[in-house]
Amino acid sequence: MTTIWHNLKETVINTYNSLGLAWWVEIETQHPRCTYYFGPFLNSTDAKVATKGYVEDLEAEGAQGILVNVKRCKPDNLTIADDLGERIDRKVTPAFSGQI
Repeated sequence: MTTIWHNLKETVINTYNSLGLAWWVEIETQHPRCTYYFGPFLNSTDAKVATKGYVEDLEAEGAQGILVNVKRCKPDNLTIADDLGERIDRKVTPAFSGQI
């Protein structure tokens, strides 16, 4: 039953996301100057609950000047590194990852 619920929830989230109705956590950092998007989420409550972990991870990496916004959107890029002028897709893994 849990698997069925999980699959149904994923389908609804993906549908909401394709329509631009899903909720995302947008986190901007001043140093480094980046914007990160975490999600998608079915509702704002789920997104807000997840926010704490994302902020803790960024703080552990040394990020400073963290601003958080939970909103409905459909980001084109999940990470925008303004300092470097780069747009980074976190879903993409390096071709040589895992090799020694």
